[in-house]
Amino acid sequence: MWLFGWKGPSGFSARSTAEEVTHGIDASGLTAIVTGASSGIGVETTRVLALRGAHVVMAVRNMETGREVKEVILKELPSAKLDTMQLDLSSMASVRKFASDYVSSGLALNLLIYNSIQAYGQSKLANILHAKELAKQLKEEGGHVTANSLHPGSIATNLLRYHSFINALASSIGKYVLKNVPQGAATTCYVALHPQVAGVSGEYFSDSNIAKPSALAQDSDLAKKLWDFSINLTELK
Repeated sequence: MWLFGWKGPSGFSARSTAEEVTHGIDASGLTAIVTGASSGIGVETTRVLALRGAHVVMAVRNMETGREVKEVILKELPSAKLDTMQLDLSSMASVRKFASDYVSSGLALNLLIYNSIQAYGQSKLANILHAKELAKQLKEEGGHVTANSLHPGSIATNLLRYHSFINALASSIGKYVLKNVPQGAATTCYVALHPQVAGVSGEYFSDSNIAKPSALAQDSDLAKKLWDFSINLTELK
């Protein structure tokens, strides 16, 4: 982790914000789906992509909240191209309906950003393994689609309000070890838009730099097992 503003090979660090890592980038002509776009770093990711000119489809579970966030962004960026569509990732029926509706919309799809609300433990490992195997499958098929995974970092959120001790600790030392939301969205926006990442696939990013995940997350056999399990679980052919 590139702490305290120390920059990695990309020229960015843990202190870099989403706006900083996308400065000067023109994303007009790109269409992105952002899941979890109505809260936390999902909102900032949506805002910054729209700021750079991308058409962002906000995939949200609660449409009312999604529309409220959309209106807030539009007040700041009146020319932003934003749409909201309902998506509950815990329901395969919802996922299939979303996919069907999106295809029917005729919109292109240049970026798919899975902004997971669970970023630790087994879910984090599964995300890395899935991206690794997806990148391998896409390469074998000869497509020009890339897939990468990332860790946004430890972010100070309002969840801490339920833990008085942790909240007090975060208030005193958090500025040194925790990211704010603009910093938390930086790696996502970097991987999505920065020219340095063009053509890069199957990598893991942290603090807007390529990083090395755990040995378990680099296990190709485990990645394939997870892929096959997911295919069977979702009944995809």
